[in-house]
Amino acid sequence: QRVLVYNEDMVDASDLPDRVADLTAPEYRGRVAVAPSNGSFQDFVTAMRSVDGEAAAEAWLQGMAANDSPTYANNNAIVEAVSRGEVPMGLVNHYYNLRFLDEDPGLASRNHQFAGGDVGGLVIPSTASVLASSDDMAEAERFIAFLLSPESQAYFAEQTFEYPLAEDVAAPGGVPALADLEPPPVDITEFGDLRTTARLIADSGLQ
Repeated sequence: QRVLVYNEDMVDASDLPDRVADLTAPEYRGRVAVAPSNGSFQDFVTAMRSVDGEAAAEAWLQGMAANDSPTYANNNAIVEAVSRGEVPMGLVNHYYNLRFLDEDPGLASRNHQFAGGDVGGLVIPSTASVLASSDDMAEAERFIAFLLSPESQAYFAEQTFEYPLAEDVAAPGGVPALADLEPPPVDITEFGDLRTTARLIADSGLQ
């Protein structure tokens, strides 16, 4: 799930917004890190195009750029920066901060969830497919079955802090149950149009 990671020594949780669109407001100028070249950020912007419309997504990107949002290479770099107080907050996937806290519970970084239905709380499923042209169809299907096995799903939940998709495998500690989340309604097949998303990001000036 997409979240806003923040440094609790620098930010009062009560001041955090319910909507990701609000991060373009003047009070967040220079305070919200993003990773424009990262796949999950691009998925998020693609979802925003689907949910709020392309014009709204373009305006949000331009607003974040005009707000001097610091840019980083990836989610790990954002969480590191937030943890050491280099930047107060940033947009990431939830599990990156949980991994950092697992290694060092004393860190000041915390995850903030946006309000139910907001595109800022996007849940990004990881998918696997078997090509129709595959010469090893059976092996490929066995591999996907392995990924969906309770053992593999438990590994993702317990070691990487991601949401498992198999039934009867518990979510990682410290996060709401997957069934309790209220992500925005997004058709995952629309995530294939990353070229337009990349163009909008580049045109906004975020880099």
